Amino acid sequence: MFFKRILPAICLALLFVAHLAHGQGAPALSVKKTQTLAANAKLGKPISKDLFGVFFEDLSYAADGGLYAELIQNRSFEYSASDRKTWNPLTAWEYTTEGFGYGTISVETAKPLHFNNPHYVLLNIDDAGQQGVGITNAGYDGICIKAGQKYDFSVYVRQVSAKPVAMQVELRGDKGAVCGTFSFQTQAGAWRKYTGTITATASSDSARLTILARQRSVLAIDEVSLFPHNTFKNETNGLRADLAQSIANLQPKFLRFPGGCLVHGDGINNIYRWKNTIGPVEQRVQQRNIWNYHQSTGLGFYEYFRFCEDIGAKPLPVLAAGVSCQNSGGTWKIGGTGQKGLSLAAMKGYIQDVLDLIEYANGPTTSVWGAKRAAAGHTKPFGLQYVGIGNEDKQTDDFRDRFKMIYDAVRAKHPEITIVGTVGPAPSGEDYDLGWKFADQLSVPVVDEHFYEKPEWFLKNNSRYDSYRRPKSKVYIGEYASWGNTLINALSEAAFMTSLERNGDIVQMASYAPLLANLKHTSWNPNLIYFDNKTLVPTVNYYVQQLFAVNQGDVYIPGIISLNRPGARADSTLAASCVQNSETGDVILKIVNAGPQAATAMAKLSGLGMMAANAKIDVLQGQPSDKNTIDQQKNIIPSHAEISVAQLNGYVVPPYSLSVIRISLKGN
Repeated sequence: MFFKRILPAICLALLFVAHLAHGQGAPALSVKKTQTLAANAKLGKPISKDLFGVFFEDLSYAADGGLYAELIQNRSFEYSASDRKTWNPLTAWEYTTEGFGYGTISVETAKPLHFNNPHYVLLNIDDAGQQGVGITNAGYDGICIKAGQKYDFSVYVRQVSAKPVAMQVELRGDKGAVCGTFSFQTQAGAWRKYTGTITATASSDSARLTILARQRSVLAIDEVSLFPHNTFKNETNGLRADLAQSIANLQPKFLRFPGGCLVHGDGINNIYRWKNTIGPVEQRVQQRNIWNYHQSTGLGFYEYFRFCEDIGAKPLPVLAAGVSCQNSGGTWKIGGTGQKGLSLAAMKGYIQDVLDLIEYANGPTTSVWGAKRAAAGHTKPFGLQYVGIGNEDKQTDDFRDRFKMIYDAVRAKHPEITIVGTVGPAPSGEDYDLGWKFADQLSVPVVDEHFYEKPEWFLKNNSRYDSYRRPKSKVYIGEYASWGNTLINALSEAAFMTSLERNGDIVQMASYAPLLANLKHTSWNPNLIYFDNKTLVPTVNYYVQQLFAVNQGDVYIPGIISLNRPGARADSTLAASCVQNSETGDVILKIVNAGPQAATAMAKLSGLGMMAANAKIDVLQGQPSDKNTIDQQKNIIPSHAEISVAQLNGYVVPPYSLSVIRISLKGN
């Protein structure tokens, strides 16, 4: 028994020494420091290196009009009343006639650019007038442009008339002032793509894009696009740089995508199909969003994988378990028509889609789907480790039968893949209990739990995972948040997160949700990052997530921090954790005080060999109702300072605060 208890610590220490010997990761530590690290490992227990990540769902315009950098709304004229009752193929567009020009405009489907993209605009220009006739797009609540910045324009045109047609593209800012142009000439014949770069001569957050034909002609137009030249990491068909960077700054260990309820869809015909989202964007299959708007699928699985690679996060794609959302036809509040399952005959093809995704991500370029990945520009495999099956599904026979079919097929062909299951939308109840029973029967490696609760729940459930049976499936807390974006909400989450570190042997991963929300199109609150078309605001909750993620460890060391407050006994508003990062040797203390009075923390560091080390402290503190807004984006942010280790043997923890103290072995 003694050998079994110390074996994990010995292995961790040996792995760390081997890691250093191969010259990987952080600079090599001295023999004394390595001995200190090994000793500390024996005191603690290994915890998941993938503990803190992010969850992205195309909710509240998080993708189109958000993270996906495309500035043109309804660029391929595929909006319809099925997306939203008042929408049609010309939503966000207007017919533009200036200088006495005239003609007709219609939406056609007879000779499309691609059968997956059936609608296009047909302009029949009888007289171009003095300035031209064409179409204008308003973007997502206006197009945000900045003076001096470049924007990449493209459009597909099929010229029906015979003579070449001169075309003018204009960015128009305040009061219609032209602040950037591009000219080209079309040719008769088949669909052709025309591209150019426009440099903005003025700034505006309500600009519009106008395309004008300058002479009599008949033109079919489709797939109008305008991208900032500077996307995140300069990826083509890329991401909005500031939003992507704000996610990268969290240093997430994984990225779950593309949902959420989005995955299992509003009815079985609305189930998200990953194969519809890869390949040339003009050939992708668009569809209605379960959150009552439209998915262009411009941000598809290839772009998700690339984003994971760009920010150093492991990809965690989630696929439907062959059933639709139980709230189909309604909402999570009022319910719906109920869960529907794919026919058993259709499940064979659906299961093959799941297997093909793994091949797309990890297969050699000689494989069918590995070749498609390579054709998109990525010959190297993406290194997929996790695949989620299902999301908050109601525990029915339909769900269990189909989940097991997928689960068995993936395990048989890809035993190297870790499957993440699901146990419903709440931290307790019938679906939760039945879900765990089912997961135990199948020995599902990781199970996805969700909970949105009041701050008091997070404070009172700090010991939730202390008593979980360790032989059970590991836990992924895929969606959690306190109901609000004030400091007290964030601190309650921080207190709970210390328990995730303490139980990082059973809690494999955790991600706050949702991640992004457009301030003018918010379907759900709270969120981690709010934005409009020109700026963004990280919430107080964001800074809590960041402080934990960038200060993650892989060894939890118990018994280091004691907390007390005068006159208080059991106090759920106080919480703390101590972890060590085996790559750097740093010891990190996280101390939460979600109460109205100061507390005292005693840190017993002498046994860790850290007393002569350097330390830095980040403190997030304020009043319980404090929050960041679009007008006060830095109302409450962490402060940074240096602190002596000696001060930690009686550190005064401010009321309503999170203190993160990083003690470094470097230089000692």
